[in-house]
Amino acid sequence: MSIAAAEGGTRRIPPPGPRPRRRPRIELIIIAGCLISMIGFGLRADFGLFTKPISDELGWGREVYSLAIALQNLVWGAFQPIAGGIADKFGTARVLVLGTVVYITGMLLIPLADTPLELYLTAGLLVGIGVATTSFALVMTAFARSVPENKRSWVMGVATAAGSLGQFVFVPVGQGFMNAFGWQAAIIYLAFFLVFVVPLAWPLRGKTDGAVGGDAPETDLSFTQALGKAFGHHSYILLIFGFFVCGFHVAFIAVHLPADLVDKGLDPSIGAWCLALVGFLNVFGAYFAGVLGGKFPKQLLLCGLYFGRAVAITLFLLTPVTVVSALLFSGFIGLFWFSTVPLTAGLVSVMFGMRYMGFLFGVVFFSHQVGAFIGVWLGGKIYDFTGSYDMMWWAGVALAVVASLVHVPIRETKAPSFVPGTQAS
Repeated sequence: MSIAAAEGGTRRIPPPGPRPRRRPRIELIIIAGCLISMIGFGLRADFGLFTKPISDELGWGREVYSLAIALQNLVWGAFQPIAGGIADKFGTARVLVLGTVVYITGMLLIPLADTPLELYLTAGLLVGIGVATTSFALVMTAFARSVPENKRSWVMGVATAAGSLGQFVFVPVGQGFMNAFGWQAAIIYLAFFLVFVVPLAWPLRGKTDGAVGGDAPETDLSFTQALGKAFGHHSYILLIFGFFVCGFHVAFIAVHLPADLVDKGLDPSIGAWCLALVGFLNVFGAYFAGVLGGKFPKQLLLCGLYFGRAVAITLFLLTPVTVVSALLFSGFIGLFWFSTVPLTAGLVSVMFGMRYMGFLFGVVFFSHQVGAFIGVWLGGKIYDFTGSYDMMWWAGVALAVVASLVHVPIRETKAPSFVPGTQAS
């Protein structure tokens, strides 16, 4: 008999046991996630600054460095669904911490690379894994599972905007380090910023257990079943192709625009400021894309964004290259840079729900990184063969027009096979 009963009371003493862990406040989750996105993606944007100095000093030609960064993009994309699936099952914070260690290791080893193979393993493989686990994709999933459905497009825009702000902040920092200390020391100094990701990961702990924020119940599938059913959904296939084009554009521009501007007579600092301006303007572009995605059809907004890229690149090609034209192009393209991300991720969450969000968006993002691989590597290959990037720029225009058209038939509705009761027994 309990003490309370002996004294004539009726109060029951609860059995001893672990108390349920309180989730961090949403404000803390958003602040920490934004800082992680800034650091993880912002540092990755610095690699475009090293194209010319590394290629010139090591004497390997631009194709070797381009292939290393192309592999980085491909590994980033290939590892993204794996990282997303692990985070869905075991929690985001663990993935962030382990990925940060790999990211730091890769960057610290880049200056020690003496052969192309070593550059591929460090700047390509290790950094690619690191970026996959510290950039905005995992952060968006952690954000989205913490808010109701009507807020998800907005928080995805916030996460993407934070990554773009990191590009604005870290590209000038990287250029300053390189001017003062050389490219080897600059990479090492930049790597130390990643240490801050480890404590920032704590508020993002947790995993997606099912319906979130008042959503309807979701189907219970294995990752293999979820992927098979997703590929049976027509709109998902179209979304995958559109994101391929996005990757082709942004990776080619991020890696080759600074070198292209130097080739055309501009100071190297102009290329750095152009990439920084792209990041700064995309803070607004990505944020407002997220806001508008909650009010208008996301697929139609994506049509407009891809067509806007086609216009921006065409005007850049048809006007003389000056400091003013380079900055105007960068500002204009910055508005459309990663504004596609919250809209694309938002469509994935609408089609398939939150339980498989990290994994299925990771698959879409892999397509983005395949496009990035082709854009970066082919840019270096064509430059070494022709001495010019013009063919790549015009290919980007054509792909942008096709991507704009591809998004028209996409439907912003729940995939029928992900409605409860439709899964195979």
